[in-house]
Amino acid sequence: MTTTTTLSRRSFMASAAALAALGLAGCGSQGGSSAAPSTEGADAPKPMKLKVGTLPTEDLLPLWVALSKGLAEGKVEFEVVPFQAATELIAGISSGAVDMAMTDPMVAASVTAGGTPLQLAWVTLGETAQQGRFGIMTSPKTGITSLSQLDGVPVGVGSNTILEYVMDRLMLDAGIPQSGIKVEEMQKLPVRFQAMMAGEVKAAALPGSLLALGEAKGCITLADDTAGDNISQSVMAVRQNVIESPAGAAAVEALTEVWDAAVALINADRESFRSVLLENANLSDAVKETYPISEYPMASKPTSAMVDPVLTWMRDKGYLTVGLRYDESTGKFIKE
Repeated sequence: MTTTTTLSRRSFMASAAALAALGLAGCGSQGGSSAAPSTEGADAPKPMKLKVGTLPTEDLLPLWVALSKGLAEGKVEFEVVPFQAATELIAGISSGAVDMAMTDPMVAASVTAGGTPLQLAWVTLGETAQQGRFGIMTSPKTGITSLSQLDGVPVGVGSNTILEYVMDRLMLDAGIPQSGIKVEEMQKLPVRFQAMMAGEVKAAALPGSLLALGEAKGCITLADDTAGDNISQSVMAVRQNVIESPAGAAAVEALTEVWDAAVALINADRESFRSVLLENANLSDAVKETYPISEYPMASKPTSAMVDPVLTWMRDKGYLTVGLRYDESTGKFIKE
């Protein structure tokens, strides 16, 4: 586990307000401007209403718990906007239809490189290797029992995704050379899972929910990222024009505190929030009663040790053609 370096939230808000006063701050979000009562005094900016985009996965459980428990009342207004596909979520955060998005560093870097600067606010899962799970799975019909047998064998995965990154890292760690890592392009997770089950592809890179479903059906997880180095994180990314406005900075600050309050509740009694998870996340009936509920991290910015290897991988793959570096102290991607 890497020690995180965080920016003082109060200092961050003050800096955003100062930028706005100098005329350097960006425009407000397109996501709305209704205000919740300020908790910082009469002179403090009133938080705007935030729209938070997400895929229906476990990563956003703390905010669903916050809504169910009313933890944000009197602090900040926010709405969770679910998307069914990653491409739709990317379009939503790029266009300003949502102010923030639960995503991964690859998406955040790509969107920033494409002209919409995003800032990483906090890690939603993956502060430790045990939080969140991605792995490579095969059907028992294939006769494959070890990762080394995938040398030169196409694996179902979507390119330029956290799953491809994890797949590459796991296969390299297993001694498979880069030349032996072959990709069968399959962006849609349900299609990928069914192709693996049917033997149309020998193996597939999958998230924890589908690994659990496959295991329930007799499939074999050849490797996952819950042991060894901590190689994957999901993150909360914020449009930079939102966080550079006083109302946006106040709202993100307040939502960060709401996240932490919900995390404390979940980590104290994870099982009591299974119903909230099942209501909001896509989990198969076969695993809905047994799927392990993760421990969640308190809000802190992703470290350079988490993000820099991702940027290097994206450049090596040709996915990132714009020079970007990550500033751990602010969570910003800076063009070089």
